Amino acid sequence: MSLADELLADLEEAREEEDGLYPGGGGGESDGEPGENQADGGLEDIPEEMEVDYSGTESVTSIAKLRHSKPVMSGPVEADPEYRLIVAANNLTVEIDNELNIIHKFVRDKYSKRFPELESLVPNALDYIRTVKELGNNLEKCKNNETLQQILTNATIMVVSVTASTTQGTMLGDDELQRLEEACDMALELNQSKHRIYDYVESRMSFIAPNLSIIVGASTAAKIMGVAGGLTNLSKMPACNLMLLGAQRRTLSGFSSTSLLPHTGYIYHCDVVQSLPPDLRRKAARLVAAKCTLAARVDSFHESADGKVGYDLKEEIERKFDKWQEPPPVKQVKPLPAPLDGQRKKRGGRRYRKMKERLGLTEIRKHANRMTFAEIEDDAYQEDLGFSLGQLGKSGSGRVRQAQVNDSTKARISKSLQRTLQKQSMTYGGKSTVRDRSSGTSSSVAFTPLQGLEIVNPQAAEKKVAEANQKYFSNIAEFLKVKREKEDKVPPGSRK
Repeated sequence: MSLADELLADLEEAREEEDGLYPGGGGGESDGEPGENQADGGLEDIPEEMEVDYSGTESVTSIAKLRHSKPVMSGPVEADPEYRLIVAANNLTVEIDNELNIIHKFVRDKYSKRFPELESLVPNALDYIRTVKELGNNLEKCKNNETLQQILTNATIMVVSVTASTTQGTMLGDDELQRLEEACDMALELNQSKHRIYDYVESRMSFIAPNLSIIVGASTAAKIMGVAGGLTNLSKMPACNLMLLGAQRRTLSGFSSTSLLPHTGYIYHCDVVQSLPPDLRRKAARLVAAKCTLAARVDSFHESADGKVGYDLKEEIERKFDKWQEPPPVKQVKPLPAPLDGQRKKRGGRRYRKMKERLGLTEIRKHANRMTFAEIEDDAYQEDLGFSLGQLGKSGSGRVRQAQVNDSTKARISKSLQRTLQKQSMTYGGKSTVRDRSSGTSSSVAFTPLQGLEIVNPQAAEKKVAEANQKYFSNIAEFLKVKREKEDKVPPGSRK
């Protein structure tokens, strides 16, 4: 069936209805062939647009534009009547919240006579009101109550049932119970009205503030705009103040008032921020508040009605959130950097090399620097300074072989000092036993088989050897110049 046939059928149905309403008036259509006349009249009523051929059209949106059309706003947004209605609805939700707090105070004061402990067990106002309506005078309803399980958690129900069995409250009268039920019904009706207002405001926020609604959601955007007093006031507000809109306060028993969570408002409790871990939520709330300020300024000037700025800002927020939650990079062990001191000019050559060998560590210093493992060293100065002599003077040096002595690091003695020491060791008229370190039991009295007791010099043989060594093998001995006389030399006084 074509489009024209469907239109003809609709027209015939409409004409039959008119004939049923006005049976006398047929307009000349009761006689003759009504089908042809109706068909001719129906074709004449078809609009001209229906006769156009759309077979070459690619998309239906190019010809049917009513569904995707949006009203164009001009001038300040406060001049729009729908915007004023939204602001009035937001103000009405604030008044409803105040009324709910008053009703909660009334129910709490009345029901404390029956169950005074319930206030501390159920802190939420609406949950408290629903619980009071369900329990009434009969506190035994706490057990196995399906309605109460939809209001409170199982753990809270268990605590409430245990406390209800030991409460000191008294029964309420019928009049008091009726007033409580009336107050509870009023509170629940106000709560439903508030949610209906929120649904309407959220449905129109995409028209009033599209970019702001994309970032934090239509519900949070409506609450923020309502508390700020309009979109223009919201666009003039700095981000630090925007973050505090909707902060809840509770009055303590004293004169001070403190927040449940300081410096937190509607933005902190929105889904974008609450999806992060608790340690990142405050930082995220500051970031979202800054982007909401930019989006509100764009919306107040009716720019980016399609929400492109809002999508870009939200993408930036999500990118930063992902960056914050990335695990820290693995710490790599890096070598120490090269020292900043430039390379010194070193002198080379044989003399410098000999000097390095002479100033190197000696064997004594090496032994002094070496320490034995798991052994308490003795302080060399006896003053507990921790200075010890290391392996010096110890038998167990820890080596199997004796250390090779490096001749280049030996202490050098000049030749003049060697002569002085050798002269001191020379004996004139006998050696001292102290200097020679000879045995103290040696004696000059000797027993001989010929003469018996005989006084002899026991060091006479050693003296002869020492004198010979001093003459031929001494360190200070010099070459002797031997003067040879000429063979043909004539003695004086003899002349030929």
